Amino acid sequence: MSTPSTPGAGIVSGFPDGPGVPTDTIVYADNLAVLRRLPTGSVPLIYIDPPFNTGRTRTLTRLRTIRDPNGDRVGFQGRAYRTLRLGTQRYADVFDDYLAFLEPRLVEARRVLAPTGTLYVHLDYREVHYVKVLLDGIFGRECFLNEVIWAYDFGGRSTRRWPAKHDNILVYVASPRDYVFNVDAIDRIPYLAPGLVGPEKAARGKLPTDTWWSTIVPTNGRERTGYPTQKPLAILRRIIAASSRPGDLVLDFFAGSGTTGVAARELGRRFLLVDNNPEALRVMARRFAGMPGVRFVGFDPVAGVPAAPSDPAASAEAAGE
Repeated sequence: MSTPSTPGAGIVSGFPDGPGVPTDTIVYADNLAVLRRLPTGSVPLIYIDPPFNTGRTRTLTRLRTIRDPNGDRVGFQGRAYRTLRLGTQRYADVFDDYLAFLEPRLVEARRVLAPTGTLYVHLDYREVHYVKVLLDGIFGRECFLNEVIWAYDFGGRSTRRWPAKHDNILVYVASPRDYVFNVDAIDRIPYLAPGLVGPEKAARGKLPTDTWWSTIVPTNGRERTGYPTQKPLAILRRIIAASSRPGDLVLDFFAGSGTTGVAARELGRRFLLVDNNPEALRVMARRFAGMPGVRFVGFDPVAGVPAAPSDPAASAEAAGE
């Protein structure tokens, strides 16, 4: 998930022009500048998780507790523990005009989408209705395929209204008559009453509907990166398996923690990730460390800092030299 500021915008000068699209590549730059360099009709699948316009700075502090007789908290069986602060990551999620920020990026997304391509836009209740109208204008209402509801049950519960426990994912296709949807590749879910459908169907499970019940990334799970808006791999695996083919390019230009790239690589797809938040790039540098063939443009993954626009090494890396 990118931020509204544009650090790294000049780094896009290291991003190659031409008919090819660099793949398994992570770019530190303003995403609009990168989108304008991509060839028309070149991307079969785009998933984006733009800022939700919550009006506040999103922050996640990672904590760990250790046994300590002089600790600051009491846990199981009265044992004392001490809290260690591992670090805090944050980004600003405040926009004066959210739709004006998104519109040129969505217009470019429509241009670069392949003729049989699909766009997934991950939002929440604050802006989804306005973005749906905007996307109808860009794609045409006939290209709206689905609204997927990701439902979860975690966190606090308001006592003044119905607690908001879902996200909205809008799905648009370049052509309503010709798009990729691999129904046989979609993970199946258990029947609620398996005894009513017979053993063969029960063992196979059923296809998910447009409402996906899935937990958030577990607080202490191995998947957790510490990035405030990290989405579960299970959600991205399902999207990529359903709406792309092996070897296809998957683009995420609000890349955040890089989950789209991890899922794409697991499923034999190529990826292009873009973000302009140095915190996101540092998370991705750790997450993709040791994976062969992953390239960074405009960012030094070893030092964890942006590369200078004039850095010859960055330009060579962007060009694949």
